[in-house]
Amino acid sequence: MQTIRGFRDILPEHISLWQKVEKEAKDLFEAFGFKEIRIPIIEKTHLFARSIGEVTDIVEKEMYTFADRKGDKLTLRPEATASIVRSYIQHKMYAADPVRKFFMIGPMFRRERPQKGRYRQFYQIDAEVFGIESAYIDSQMIFLLNELFKRLGLTGLSAHINSLGCPDCRPDFQKALLDFLESKKDRLCENCLRRMDKNPLRIIDCKATDCQEALQDAPATLDYLCNECEDHFATVKTTLEHQGVDFIVDKSLVRGLDYYTRTAWEIQTTALGAQSAVAGGGRYDGLVKELGGPQTPGIGFAIGFDRLVEVMEQIDKTPQIPGLDLFIVSLGDAAMEKGYHWSCELNQAGIRTEIDFRAKSMKALMKRANKFNAQYVLIAGENELTQNAIILRNMNTKEQVLLAVETLVPELIKILKK
Repeated sequence: MQTIRGFRDILPEHISLWQKVEKEAKDLFEAFGFKEIRIPIIEKTHLFARSIGEVTDIVEKEMYTFADRKGDKLTLRPEATASIVRSYIQHKMYAADPVRKFFMIGPMFRRERPQKGRYRQFYQIDAEVFGIESAYIDSQMIFLLNELFKRLGLTGLSAHINSLGCPDCRPDFQKALLDFLESKKDRLCENCLRRMDKNPLRIIDCKATDCQEALQDAPATLDYLCNECEDHFATVKTTLEHQGVDFIVDKSLVRGLDYYTRTAWEIQTTALGAQSAVAGGGRYDGLVKELGGPQTPGIGFAIGFDRLVEVMEQIDKTPQIPGLDLFIVSLGDAAMEKGYHWSCELNQAGIRTEIDFRAKSMKALMKRANKFNAQYVLIAGENELTQNAIILRNMNTKEQVLLAVETLVPELIKILKK
């Protein structure tokens, strides 16, 4: 039996790096006032079609959608924002206080072509803020991402930022874009031609080489911003400059989902030589209302967990498996019984302890202790029990001390928790 194509196991020898990222993210988010939220993996298909946009690759080609036994169309979540917005509305969180900050960590599902760093079940770290219209929260979200990546040891970081405008100024841009696209129709792919009427902004995001070449001189959203959007974007840029966050104004950055307005961004790193995006986000001031809630500004980002870990593994190739605190070598039935109880008590006290229940030789058990990279080994056989002197060996210094059976566990806790 094999895993489904595009799905994979995260094995124990890799999990410590994932846990490190999760801990750094959780600690930083909570320091900035974010609260963890956990959302369902499956939602009604309509939620994603309505929020992400009917004319997007995600909805048209990539979602895992199926009918349940009653015929209702359900979808494995392809992203987190829509579900968090749904939860914000469903539980009327805005009633007590419209300003809310959430984060979540978990799997998403898209049926894309599997390749290195891209999977059909992939993981995201997601953060969302509701109820704040000020441009300072845009800057803070970008600053927060930058700070997290620095703490994780990433280098060569830069934020690519753009403003997508708002419902007031975007129609003028879309008209100019459509006029431009009409003159390039013979060079556009079938997907782009189909999207010209419903979602022309998505054409800028097309990855086809011919389309990218045809769009080199396309109108930019920045040239059509209203005064409010210009002021908003200017504040974002000035604030990031004052905080020392490197950024590039990227006119071609539009993001792939329909709900974005005003500030959009990607965080890229050159840690692997070539530039690669490890996170992206933006503002979505109309999404809460679009999904049935009150008019509420929103902003958020998602970190590609799989890609981030891949980058970190390339930067630091040192094994991430933490060693044991203690390995118990029990020789004989009486020592095995004692060792079993000692190991349980030590595990309860938070001491990482292992014991091999197989009747193996001293030599084989010491090899196993080395395999676990144990800091200490406790050696107990018939002689040690008879003499009431259990041997504790420091595997780094090779020093040994004798411990009495009656006070063994408290003494070990005192030594191992130093």
